[in-house]
Amino acid sequence: MSRTSARRTPEIPTARDGADQGLAGQPDCWTRAAELAVSPRAPLPRRGERVAVVGSGPSYAMAQAYAALREASGHGETDAFSASAFLHGREYDRIVALTRTGTTPVMLRLLGKVHGSVPSVAITASPDSPGIADHTLRLDFADEPQAAVATLFPTTALALLRAHLGENLDDATDDAYEAIKENLPPALLTARRFTFLGTGWTYGIAEAAAQLMRDNADTWAQAYPEPEYHLGPSAPDQVTWVFGDVPDRLSQAIRDTGGTLIASARDPLAELVRVQRLATAGPARGTA
Repeated sequence: MSRTSARRTPEIPTARDGADQGLAGQPDCWTRAAELAVSPRAPLPRRGERVAVVGSGPSYAMAQAYAALREASGHGETDAFSASAFLHGREYDRIVALTRTGTTPVMLRLLGKVHGSVPSVAITASPDSPGIADHTLRLDFADEPQAAVATLFPTTALALLRAHLGENLDDATDDAYEAIKENLPPALLTARRFTFLGTGWTYGIAEAAAQLMRDNADTWAQAYPEPEYHLGPSAPDQVTWVFGDVPDRLSQAIRDTGGTLIASARDPLAELVRVQRLATAGPARGTA
């Protein structure tokens, strides 16, 4: 993909800007997070550490994506857990907790139980959340307390963690600006069934996308690892949305069943912004 857009100066949204600004402010917040990630004082996992990363809801999906990315890039063994399903007793060098508010009871219990035995860091958006971990990394510029749908914090947390792994996020932010501005395809605005597919770290992105559509768009949505997905005999009302490359067999299967294929060369995190737009457009999504 050709990269022609100029770097922007971040304009960080405030909490009162609401859900719309949460969507539009993401690429600027990703830039801010990337700068924070390379700080020598950032209490994030070191190469070679065995790490558990935990979260709930969309933050758990981002934890899954980060765990797959960290292992694939050779930084060390990394497990992802929902905060309520953490396996106590396993040995870790560090626990990373993704928690927007830093006040959820399940996360408080988890970090309280491991305190003193495993070093922990909480990544949160709240500027005044309690210190529930050994270290707290506050992304207060990604707070969105008035938003009905959590969009800003989960993607900003993953941007931070990707940058800490050494990724350059310039292309991702450029792609996100495009995803925010372009019109959504008409087939998405009327569809009622969505399947999101990913491979490796993008399976976490697919999980986040499916959750967004289920919870906010009153529609059927599911996520699968791409190699495990098989279309039924007929799916004319089915949207299959792929984060990453699309195998020829899948393209042919979708054509044969009359479904709609959505795929893009954009960075998968930026492509998730399009799903956020669709999920937050309201029941009659034609106004998106």
